[in-house]
Amino acid sequence: MREALFIGHTYIDVTVLADNWPTGDEKSVARDYAVSFGGNAVTAAFACARLGSPPDLICSLAPDWLGHMYTDMAAAHGVSLHVRQVRRSSLSFIMPNGGKRAIVRARDVDYLNDFPRLDIGGYRALHLDGHQPDAALHYARACRQAGVLTSLDGGSVRENTDELLRYIDVAVCAERMCEQLGLSPQGLLDLLKARGCRIGAVTMGERGMLWYDEAGTVDVLPSLDVPGSSIVDTSGAGDVFRGAYVWSYLNRPEQPWSEHFTFARAASAHKIQRLGNEAGLPQVEDVERAMMAFGPKIPDLPCV
Repeated sequence: MREALFIGHTYIDVTVLADNWPTGDEKSVARDYAVSFGGNAVTAAFACARLGSPPDLICSLAPDWLGHMYTDMAAAHGVSLHVRQVRRSSLSFIMPNGGKRAIVRARDVDYLNDFPRLDIGGYRALHLDGHQPDAALHYARACRQAGVLTSLDGGSVRENTDELLRYIDVAVCAERMCEQLGLSPQGLLDLLKARGCRIGAVTMGERGMLWYDEAGTVDVLPSLDVPGSSIVDTSGAGDVFRGAYVWSYLNRPEQPWSEHFTFARAASAHKIQRLGNEAGLPQVEDVERAMMAFGPKIPDLPCV
């Protein structure tokens, strides 16, 4: 049995590098493209697998040619799929531009069957992104009760986010959640503490991450100073970050969370230098190389 369970919604990402985007009847030729698996917890699961700990993954799957391609990708990376059927595969069209990215999504979230019930006895970590809210809440409750570490990618506020947070040990949220809740980053950390999350963080891209540790101490983890000329595609960097800290927790449980996040930061720095999720998945030696190659940026966030 695998040591970790990830739960999310599957996308096929089509990432295109282009100098400009046509409108009306115009046409243009892209400089490069990549086709890969996508979705927050899905990409995190593949990152954990690439680092050497393939997990179980509860995800959506369609009986179309994109679904078959995705199944092949999972098999190649050793990710064990437990699926909820949908009629059509979900797609993300991603346009990286100047360290940012625009995304258009088309998705099918009309699940045709209930979520799989798995024996959680062998798991040491659970990672969720809030998709499949019924499955997310079911497994968060069960894993919290069993003493399994529960982790949440808080990319945005979803229908049961507030309830879900009450069963989460490690919540790493995006700045977008602050905007949705009308809170400052420090205010969101206070909310996470109030909900019982023992580790909480707000990611802010190149400005780093504001977070609190096991003792509740708030600090800044600056991003690594990757030269702008080396940045190709920031999409998926946060997902790789989360998959990497889950891997670090599984394989270095004696380390504090500052070390898990430092490892994950370097994994993310590796990702942004490559186009597409699959090409950006690091191995452990890639993370170590990034740690040696790039120093931290001087943070412009206040240490609280």
